[in-house]
Amino acid sequence: MLMKQQKKSIRYAVIGLGEIAQRAVLPAFNNARSTSKLEVLVSGDPEKLKRLGDAYGVEKRYLYTELEDCLKRGEVDAVYIATPNASHRNLTEMAARHGVHVLCEKPLAVTAEDCESMIIEAEKHKVYLMVGYRLQLGPVSLATLRDSYAKRLGDLKVFNSVFTLQVHDPSNIRLEEVELGGGPLYDIGIYCINAARHLFRAGPIEVFAFSGRTKDSRFKRTDEAVSCVLKFPEGRMATFSISFGAFAVADFDLIGTKGRLRLEKAYRFESSQTLRIYEDHRIITKKFSRRDQFAAEIAYFSDCIQKKKRPEMSGEEGLLDVKIIEALLLSIDLGSPITLEEMNQKNRDREASKLRRSPPRPKLFDVFSSSAHKH
Repeated sequence: MLMKQQKKSIRYAVIGLGEIAQRAVLPAFNNARSTSKLEVLVSGDPEKLKRLGDAYGVEKRYLYTELEDCLKRGEVDAVYIATPNASHRNLTEMAARHGVHVLCEKPLAVTAEDCESMIIEAEKHKVYLMVGYRLQLGPVSLATLRDSYAKRLGDLKVFNSVFTLQVHDPSNIRLEEVELGGGPLYDIGIYCINAARHLFRAGPIEVFAFSGRTKDSRFKRTDEAVSCVLKFPEGRMATFSISFGAFAVADFDLIGTKGRLRLEKAYRFESSQTLRIYEDHRIITKKFSRRDQFAAEIAYFSDCIQKKKRPEMSGEEGLLDVKIIEALLLSIDLGSPITLEEMNQKNRDREASKLRRSPPRPKLFDVFSSSAHKH
């Protein structure tokens, strides 16, 4: 009997060793090890390369100036980009030119123009481009909520969400100018936008947004808070408020003609989640333990590469959300609603949501709990 040939692991370079890489991406490779291998670390900080390379047993360590040589030599099959938003385009296009697949943290880029260029470059060089949308692969994915639990609600009418946190460190890249991808819309508003689109199976046709600042010195370069209204086809409405200066909340509600669904800690990767469904005179409560969403992302992308299957969380998916963010920013500037072309929404591929593994304990170096530095 012939033995079935084992698929070769996809070799990854993690580019950027800030908080998201240290807290989630690097430790996730242990849970994705059946298909994925952490082969290379890339950073602008030699000390981080040494400390994290030693901690994770990664021998190949490069500065950003050495990255292209690494890609040229074919040392990796894919990269995970976890750098500041404004650098995503250049790094993606560099990898694509050398035939290396790209898994990029969200947002895909700062502008729709950058996103479109990244998509074109990936297609030109026949590599896959995927955006790290964790909610589509979490312990209770958006597709599961929409296709299973939301059926209890009747006709869907309203999406409402609050996503807030305290960003204490003034040097945090989240607090950079919006032109560099700073501010709450790019960092946390994108979760609300993506969730509303998937749950309604559509894109908004009109948007309106307000922003707010205080005298807090942290918010000299960007808005502290933003509130948004998104009008969808068939009279559906989505609203959300986001802030970098408020108590941590990350919940959303989906309301239909017959009931209400509430997901608590919906956007957090380090917490368990609670789902409550309100219908008639009863409340159904389901709890979902914390799972390694980043391992699910990596394993799913490796599977796509191995099977030559285009990822569902594609560059086009990232482009749609950035277009909406740009429209919301324009609405803030003009003080008026902005009309959008209707966006068609495909069904999600739910294969990776089957991954159920406990989250790892990360090894942290030079990371502050209140910040999210990516470098």
